[in-house]
Amino acid sequence: MFRSFVMALVLTLFTLSSSQAADTGWLTMPDNDHAQVRATAQKSPTGDVKILLEVQLESGWKTYWRSPGEGGVAPEINWSQDIAEMAWHWPSPSAFDVAGIHTQGYDKQVVFPISLSAVNRDSLEGVLTLSTCSNVCLLTDYPLIFDFNQPAPADFEWQYNQAMAKVPVTTGLVTSVSSDYQNSQLNIALQRENGNWVTPNIYLDPPEGMLYGIPQVTKNNEQLFVSVDVTDDWGDKAGDISGKQLSFVVTDNHFSRQVNSTIGQGEFSVTPSSSSVGSVGLWSILAFALLGGLILNLMPCVLPVLAMKLGSVLHIEKRDTGTIRKQFSLSVAGILVSFWALALFMTGLRFSQEAIGWGIQFQSPWFIGFMVLITAIFTANLFGLFELRLSSDINTKIATAGGKGNSRHFWEGAFATLLATPCSAPFLGTAVAYALIAPLSELWLIFTALGVGMSLPWILVAVFPSVAKVLPKPGKWMNKLRIILGFMMLLSCIWLITLLIPHFGIPIVATLFVLIALLLLIAIAKHYGKKALLVSTVITLVLGGSTYLFSMQPETQTLAGKDVINWQPLTEHALHQALSDNKRVFVDVTADWCVTCKANKYNVLLREDVQKALSEPDVVALRGDWTKPSDEITQFLKQRGQVAVPFNQIYGPCNKEGEILPPLLNKDSMLTILSEAKGAQ
Repeated sequence: MFRSFVMALVLTLFTLSSSQAADTGWLTMPDNDHAQVRATAQKSPTGDVKILLEVQLESGWKTYWRSPGEGGVAPEINWSQDIAEMAWHWPSPSAFDVAGIHTQGYDKQVVFPISLSAVNRDSLEGVLTLSTCSNVCLLTDYPLIFDFNQPAPADFEWQYNQAMAKVPVTTGLVTSVSSDYQNSQLNIALQRENGNWVTPNIYLDPPEGMLYGIPQVTKNNEQLFVSVDVTDDWGDKAGDISGKQLSFVVTDNHFSRQVNSTIGQGEFSVTPSSSSVGSVGLWSILAFALLGGLILNLMPCVLPVLAMKLGSVLHIEKRDTGTIRKQFSLSVAGILVSFWALALFMTGLRFSQEAIGWGIQFQSPWFIGFMVLITAIFTANLFGLFELRLSSDINTKIATAGGKGNSRHFWEGAFATLLATPCSAPFLGTAVAYALIAPLSELWLIFTALGVGMSLPWILVAVFPSVAKVLPKPGKWMNKLRIILGFMMLLSCIWLITLLIPHFGIPIVATLFVLIALLLLIAIAKHYGKKALLVSTVITLVLGGSTYLFSMQPETQTLAGKDVINWQPLTEHALHQALSDNKRVFVDVTADWCVTCKANKYNVLLREDVQKALSEPDVVALRGDWTKPSDEITQFLKQRGQVAVPFNQIYGPCNKEGEILPPLLNKDSMLTILSEAKGAQ
């Protein structure tokens, strides 16, 4: 009662001197200058509220995890109104052992994601009680006041997802756990998934009324053994805790897992969700790889390069078969070497236990910027604005579309491979997913098959150069074809520019686009005159505007229709919570740089019947954005044997394991699986 009175008084005084907002700004209190707190919030139309609580601590100070250990108090928020449900998500903590006292918590900085349900007001007030300790401990109250009529920060959703990525997941890392309790000592054995333990740590939640001592951890390859003394709250010998809840977080080499079991329970296995490659044989995977690589040539990111390559045949005098065979063979070599380079890169990442995935280089703004530069140079060259002869500089080699050297044909194949990686064509995702969990010998075999598959059109011309002879004879039409290919390459360049928006924002990217467009238009005006300038300006504006509208329009209102689905951030916790509530779940992992993702969006997800199905009361739609690196989404994909986007999966009361959908969605098949997941009513 007294604490409620104090909370109300503090909130009243604070309200008199502060304006309400969805962002509290950094808060400090006079009695504690060692910590500062900031809270930002966002409310959905359904009353769900997401909060990011940031805590910054001076050096030498710490705050606490949900189970603080032998000292300290976990942070908590008391709200001034009744909250139907509050979920406080805890990032993986660290252990602090001072003077024989074992505590679990955070130092320097920590961000807590918090979610609330059924908030039916436009404002929310509460008091955060935070315990911070160094040589002394302070218990400090921070008033939190939110006005949901005020906007949250523009990048709130991304920041929230980043914070959730640091919350332990409930699958992976551990394949089996067993525990027993004897003579006031708890013993736990864990089996590591896919490899040996490296730097394991464990953080335990004791049962109510009990205390755990300092865990003693030993490892033996893939086995981890933990023993910990147990006492009651007074430090006396504990009673029998067999049958009580066993809850802990185990971490190893940047991975973290929340485990829930029962003390004294025998070994249980934790298996990942069903994978699309579970029972597929190697020969089938190789067939998928060949077909998936072949289809890459039809993707809009690769087609301009192939068309340009075929167009280069027109410049060969008398269509010399030997020259054609040599040039296309070099391009095939470029494709194959590039796929082998990708295999080598994936091999190195596997040994370093880093995240791997198809197309992840497009998460780097610097790689995208490099590709923008290369496609812009290709565009200018196709427009005939300049001719570059080969030099020792690799960029010049890649950029050259004319000249008499042979190296450029190799680099054209390599360039086509780089442009192909944001595409997850049908069959390609299955092949790559298998490759990245298969033995290294099979990984290299599959990536070779991918390279051969993508090379097939190029190989066809190399083996049968006479194919090139069916092309029309050289003439003025060649210049027109070259201009058409130039605008196709310009479209690729503009698309790549839009991929920089999530990294640098619209103003900077718009400035980059205008700068590149002006340079091209000025060069066109000098080279071809005012008439060509006018036509090129109109076409550039149409291409730029169309690309922007299709790639960066708001998710809720698109040219293809209105998105009325209440998408929620994808987390393992949200998935398991929905399943525990007997809901159906539709998972969509996408990225701005993923061409197939855009096709799924416009061809399937925005269709009226799909929108209606995914808006049903018993359906929870979870979306993960992999445009930028995200450890949580990477782990989510890996636990399901996937390494590429798009990724879609459907769960339900009749499909607890989840069914993975093909990369290229089919509306009727998707709706059928979603309906079957519901089961009998």
